[in-house]
Amino acid sequence: MTLTVDEIQVADAPDAWARAGFTVDSAGDAVPCCRVGGVRIRLVGPHHGSGIVGWSLGGLPAGFSGELDGIVTVRSDGCAAAASTSTDVSSAALADVNPAAASTPTHAPRAAPAEHPNGVIAIDHVVLLSPDPDRTVAAMAAFGERPRRERRGELGGQPIRQIFFRLGEVIVEVVGAPAAAGDGPSTLWGITYVTADIDATAEFFGEHTAAVKPAVQPGRRITTVRHRELDISVRTAMISARH
Repeated sequence: MTLTVDEIQVADAPDAWARAGFTVDSAGDAVPCCRVGGVRIRLVGPHHGSGIVGWSLGGLPAGFSGELDGIVTVRSDGCAAAASTSTDVSSAALADVNPAAASTPTHAPRAAPAEHPNGVIAIDHVVLLSPDPDRTVAAMAAFGERPRRERRGELGGQPIRQIFFRLGEVIVEVVGAPAAAGDGPSTLWGITYVTADIDATAEFFGEHTAAVKPAVQPGRRITTVRHRELDISVRTAMISARH
């Protein structure tokens, strides 16, 4: 069994993402979405909360319903990167709907990735904040996923543990305190995108981005977007492509 990140549900208005240089699809009555690489980002609106409110994963067993380590999760059929003609998929992934509907798989046909004026071409990684990293690792292991690597680092001046999984084309970076064993749910905290030209992307965002600097990954460069200034509730970074 191999899990893939096929869709991410974000509680933002589509107009904000369009102003930030993302191409937003809105076909008929469908919930607007961005197609970034092979992943849909479904913009379900701020009335559903803030930030990333759920995701759809391919490779989950038939009949899966509920959460993955506290994160609202929907089983998909592994067909990503297109706008669906139904709002049912996104609605089922939100906590304020009938939990029984969360077992409804997504059925979106595959399509070519969109071109984005801000230069984004793919998702590099999604950051998952965990109050108990060992518990999160166990939750992933229940679906056959094993960490690719682990390292120690800092976040906001505090020591952290970073554990990396590969779910399809997306890396999931689990972040938590080294000795944490909390009881709360994990949350999807932020997205780092791959951009074709990091300097051009930084120029596009102008004063809404920090200075481009070397990334932790050798040979790559990164910049942080001041997302709140753009009315985007998801922490956002841009990183240069691997060479």
